[in-house]
Amino acid sequence: MIEDTSRDIIDLSASPAPAEVAVTVESTDSKPAAEIPEKELARITDDVITEIKTVFDPEIPVDIYELGLIYKVDLETDRTLKVEMTLTAPGCPVAGEMPIWVRDAVERVEGVERADVSLTFEPPWTPDRMSDEARLALNMF
Repeated sequence: MIEDTSRDIIDLSASPAPAEVAVTVESTDSKPAAEIPEKELARITDDVITEIKTVFDPEIPVDIYELGLIYKVDLETDRTLKVEMTLTAPGCPVAGEMPIWVRDAVERVEGVERADVSLTFEPPWTPDRMSDEARLALNMF
């Protein structure tokens, strides 16, 4: 976990646990990042997680947040939310649709003007990224 108290950043993307999704604030130009009040950033973070948890892989009865498919979330100063996510497998049948589902979900959050969702397969997803709740739901203990 990177704790930088000089900016409104919570960057936990290097950690495997899904509960450690990052919402960071970044500048979209050469100027320093505009300050988003800590209280608003906390609310946006909670709301983004809540909305992401409404998205499910149709073949797995666990939401994509608990599965650990969300790698990074950045809120830019223009209120664009950039989400980096993966899939359980590159050949996932909903690979073309799931990023759209995530985009639609997070764009419902007050304070987010638009969302840009990208897929990555680095690092590849493994079951180690799943939360305990996901493991329990899937009987993987």
